[in-house]
Amino acid sequence: MTKADIVNEISKNTGIEKLIVQKTIESFMDVVKDSLTQNENVYLRGFGSFIIKTRAEKVARNISKNTTITIPAHKIPAFKPAKSFVTEVKDKNKI
Repeated sequence: MTKADIVNEISKNTGIEKLIVQKTIESFMDVVKDSLTQNENVYLRGFGSFIIKTRAEKVARNISKNTTITIPAHKIPAFKPAKSFVTEVKDKNKI
């Protein structure tokens, strides 16, 4: 599902114009990005959390040159789904 699909689905379900829904979704994503760049996690109860994870420094190999390089510690954005969200997905996708 793409962002356009999400906009269409929300517009169809709520009766709100697509342009307004698109602006709302874009604004939501901007708020999440801004919060994460300021090291603030975003918690959405019942859905999940957008969090900052810290990756430790590590040594990697460049196989083609047969050399090692050090990758410094860095932070990455991540999503951690809520338990209720995980169980709902598991229950609906049982084989």
